[in-house]
Amino acid sequence: MISGIDTGYKKLHTMNRRVFLLSVAKVVLLGGIITRLFSLQINENKKYLTLSDKNRLREWKLPPTRGQFLDYFGNVIAGNLKVYQLHVVPEQVEDFKYLMGRLKLILELDNEQFSKIIKKKNNQKPWETLIISENLTWEEFSKINYFLHELVGAKPVLSVSRDYPFKENYTHVLGYVGQASEDDLLNNEIIKKSHVPGLKVGKIGLEKTFENDLIGKNGVQRYEVNAYGKRINQIDHKEGTKGKTIKLTIDTEVQKLCNKLLIDRAGSISVMDIYTGEMIAMHSSPSFDPNLFLFGIGQDDWQLIRNNPLKPLTNKTLSGLYSPGSTIKPVVALSALENDVISPNFRVNCKGKMEMYGQTYHCWKKKGHGVVNLKGAIKQSCDTYFYEIARKLGVDRLKQTALKFGLGNKVLNETYANEKNGLVPSTEWKKNNLGQGWVLGETLITGIGQGYIQTTPLQLCMMTAQLANGGFRIYPKIVVNQNDDKLEDIKNTIKKNAHSVKEVKKGLVEASEGLSWFAEPKKYEPLYRNPENVKFVLDAMFSSTNEVRGTSYSSRIEDPKYQFAGKTGTAQVKRITKEQRELELKTKDIPYEERDHALYVAFGPYKNPRYALSIVVEHGGSGSATAAPMAKKLFKLIIDRHEIREKVREESYLKI
Repeated sequence: MISGIDTGYKKLHTMNRRVFLLSVAKVVLLGGIITRLFSLQINENKKYLTLSDKNRLREWKLPPTRGQFLDYFGNVIAGNLKVYQLHVVPEQVEDFKYLMGRLKLILELDNEQFSKIIKKKNNQKPWETLIISENLTWEEFSKINYFLHELVGAKPVLSVSRDYPFKENYTHVLGYVGQASEDDLLNNEIIKKSHVPGLKVGKIGLEKTFENDLIGKNGVQRYEVNAYGKRINQIDHKEGTKGKTIKLTIDTEVQKLCNKLLIDRAGSISVMDIYTGEMIAMHSSPSFDPNLFLFGIGQDDWQLIRNNPLKPLTNKTLSGLYSPGSTIKPVVALSALENDVISPNFRVNCKGKMEMYGQTYHCWKKKGHGVVNLKGAIKQSCDTYFYEIARKLGVDRLKQTALKFGLGNKVLNETYANEKNGLVPSTEWKKNNLGQGWVLGETLITGIGQGYIQTTPLQLCMMTAQLANGGFRIYPKIVVNQNDDKLEDIKNTIKKNAHSVKEVKKGLVEASEGLSWFAEPKKYEPLYRNPENVKFVLDAMFSSTNEVRGTSYSSRIEDPKYQFAGKTGTAQVKRITKEQRELELKTKDIPYEERDHALYVAFGPYKNPRYALSIVVEHGGSGSATAAPMAKKLFKLIIDRHEIREKVREESYLKI
């Protein structure tokens, strides 16, 4: 009996203890809950309100608005268009397969389009935003926004895209933009800071050169979403800063004519103000539409451009290297006069060829020109005459003059990364680069612009401009600078320097020391010893265009308003054999890739020069038949637009 009571007592005691412990546990738990609730409500209220806002609010960094390019007259040549895009943020996607299935239906994507998107997603990093489309229609954009509540992770974006209204006319001047690459982000802090999915940056040309000025600053948009992620209210919108507007010296009308003249041909046309150095036109052909690259160029379009044998991807004006042919003869003549090798009355009897050390050097005119002086040799482009004066002059002295007048060095300096130096050979150059001694025959062919000598079309234009302004160094440019010297100041400086023996001697000493073209001792310094020598050469170029038997006589303009002076050039791309020479084949009978390049340099109007140009037509045959007629059309337009250009110049000076 006692044993049973004891047992019952023990059970009751154990039960009471458990109840007590349970009660204590409940009190502790309740106390913990109350304490936590207090902490949440009082101590961590701000933290969780912030987290709540983050779930309720969205913030997007808006793409920056790129600065524009304008031509000299204020026309937009590279602007921006609003575009509608669709992005997918992978980390926000709950069911990628479902999302893509819905987008395929909503956007009516075909299997090929759908496959490209999937492939794109598989090739990029998991955290990178997937751009479904960079150029939605308004209808597609509206449909996406209507179904946005069920498209978790989809992000419709109102963005901006580059627009090139003049298409192929400005491709090699401006370049184009493309999606920012990893290299762009690594090498440019400004691009990295401004980066948003789909950001376009300059890839080549001026778009790349002035990227940091053009890119602009991002805007920010904040808005409220509901529990389904659907946008219900815009909270804040901070506008970004548009990139700088850059004005070029180019005249669009002249640029368009250059494109028209070279349509379906390979080559280049450059036009320059002989005093200010402003590029009026700078066209390389063939070109292509840069708008094709904005949203990712199609494979077919890319292959058409890439495989075109005329090489539309090459900027021939800046990086095309050509033998100058007879266009160099004015500089050869000037060098011979400046070095007192010959006088203007020096005569040579051209019999159609010259024999020297068992080698025959032919003139372009098979039966020869007879007895000619220097003016006649330039006028009729007599090769035999220039063989002789090159022999007397020597290649090293010729190089000194050629360098001073713009050959063998970059013209626009650092403005374009792809500009080439060209080559003006010398005895030292051949020894250092080829390990061989110079031979006399190489001097002779250099005198007619053949052999090792290589120039760009832009260098030929600068050469001509500096002859046309009386023989003064100028500083070419393609971007308008409000701090540029006024035209009258330039002319006054030139006039002053022309009478400064000290400056002339200084220029000659520096040239003889082989200094870089851009050593820049003094602006608009004379490049000659005797100004009469320059004047003689210019008069001879006038006779070449405007007198009977001149090589470009058929392209002359008799109206003094448009009258110009120039020099033709024909550059061999393949050595002519004896058999071919005897056949006297016409250009059309020669395979295209073996035909000569056609060249022409000129300045005008003759009585009061202001503009110089160079024309190169690859495999165009003769300069007189192909290139010179183009100059005739160009000068009519250039001079007709001169007064309009000067009015803009005056107005810009008044604003300073």
